[in-house]
Amino acid sequence: MHFFFRTLLGMLSARFRSPLGIWDVGSRPFRVLPTDLDVLRHMNNGVYFSLLDIARLDLLTRSGLWPELQRRGWYPVVVAETMSFRRSLELGQRFEIETRMLGFDERSLYVEQRFVVKGEVYARAFIRARLLKRSGGIVTVPEVMELPGVGAAPSDGRMPSWIAGWAAGTQLPSTKVPARSDWS
Repeated sequence: MHFFFRTLLGMLSARFRSPLGIWDVGSRPFRVLPTDLDVLRHMNNGVYFSLLDIARLDLLTRSGLWPELQRRGWYPVVVAETMSFRRSLELGQRFEIETRMLGFDERSLYVEQRFVVKGEVYARAFIRARLLKRSGGIVTVPEVMELPGVGAAPSDGRMPSWIAGWAAGTQLPSTKVPARSDWS
């Protein structure tokens, strides 16, 4: 229930924050709450991923894409994500989540997000996502590129060279895998 209200508050506040382009870096402030802590009294690793959802929604809303996606009956889903942690976030600590679109390949969109405290990166995540249609099926990358304000990805070198290998290596088979008989 806690994240429902945090998400709702995030959606409402994004409407009153300065507009951004989808290729800009969005920054969203947060504070570590008591409900974010694990038994070691630092922010639980699962909470990091939940807050990333709110920060991505902030960028989508501020760029004007969120209402456009809703109008078309499209919605984003995470296909894969990875995070590296450098320092722990503790109770009451203020931090920002910086979010930026990296680019896309034939099937997926890629996002980088960072947890930043006073200019220092505490954790960094990379997300592979797709857009799905409520009517069924996947939104193609050419369809995404036709959205207002999207266009071609920047060619400024922001997409890491290793991301294609990571995407291929984390993709699950599209056929049904027998339970427990094969852990590969």
